[in-house]
Amino acid sequence: MQINLSGHHVEITEPLRDYVTSKLSRLERYFDHVTNAHVVLTVEKQIQKAEASLHISGGLLFADATEQDMYAAIDALTDKLDRQIRRHKDKLTDHRRNEGGLKAIQEE
Repeated sequence: MQINLSGHHVEITEPLRDYVTSKLSRLERYFDHVTNAHVVLTVEKQIQKAEASLHISGGLLFADATEQDMYAAIDALTDKLDRQIRRHKDKLTDHRRNEGGLKAIQEE
């Protein structure tokens, strides 16, 4: 996964870059088809904001989070993206639709 990290009114330090990379790499354990991630970290009047858009096979996922601490905002952001990826994967592998058709055919 390629990660593009940019900052608005905040300097992207090496520990911050490593933290974002480690958190986003955690998302790949659920869904392998994440190709590109664009993360923007912003500071506005003591409010830390993290937003990301993930390019995955079958769509684009977007999430943002605001917290008092940048690391907490990144944690909240990855939690939101984690839920979205799981939901997307469940939609791709949802086999319940086929069960109803098979049961209807077998009952006849």
